[in-house]
Amino acid sequence: MSHDFPIEVNHLAMAYGSRVIMDDLCFQVEKGAVFLVIGPSGCGKSTLLRHLIGLQQPASGTIRLLGENYWELDEQARNRLMQRVGILYQRCGLWSSMTLAENIALPLQLYTKLSPTEIRDICHCKLELVGLAGFDDFYPSEISGGMQKRAGLARALALDPEILFFDEPSAGLDPISAMNLDQLIRELRDSLGTTLVIVTHDLDSIFAIGTDAIYLDPKTRSILGRGTPKELLEAPPAPEIREFLTRGGGR
Repeated sequence: MSHDFPIEVNHLAMAYGSRVIMDDLCFQVEKGAVFLVIGPSGCGKSTLLRHLIGLQQPASGTIRLLGENYWELDEQARNRLMQRVGILYQRCGLWSSMTLAENIALPLQLYTKLSPTEIRDICHCKLELVGLAGFDDFYPSEISGGMQKRAGLARALALDPEILFFDEPSAGLDPISAMNLDQLIRELRDSLGTTLVIVTHDLDSIFAIGTDAIYLDPKTRSILGRGTPKELLEAPPAPEIREFLTRGGGR
């Protein structure tokens, strides 16, 4: 695999039993891209994300992350591979009984041999990186939804991943918090060079942060369009894409 493509998907079929969700998906994600998976509700965006992070096995075809096929690895190798990947879940996935620093420390305690002092310093740095300096000892219930998203992102960054996956990062946020999160995502991509894969239906985010995108079509069960959000809007390969990107406005 080329080092320019940390993600390669070849002839992927996704199914629940006999019900095929998507078939023959083929795409590559360039290193450092903000790659968006877009499409209408029920098209299979979240299912694709589950396949990409190893939570669901393909019906057929292959997915290679950082040169490795997750399903061809033994358990130890799978764990090593997933330590190179970070995930921000839609509901953040923070442990409510742990402080923000303790949430971020958990993967460091599980997968590194760092001392408690080193882990504490890293947790502080990650919180500072996402704009939450000084909130180390706060619990998730004590901060806003936007701050919880940032804390979840800090934990996803704990092991300095090469790929970051986001599941609807702006879901549940007010417009200002969503805009601030978009800005943070752009800054992290620029400063860290991390490859970002984002499942989203938020049009503001799509045009604000996306450098590449695929549109999943539930009718054909395939990728109906590929390109930057601007390209897909100005020269859509199918009318469904323009309708999606204009919220039915058609222009």
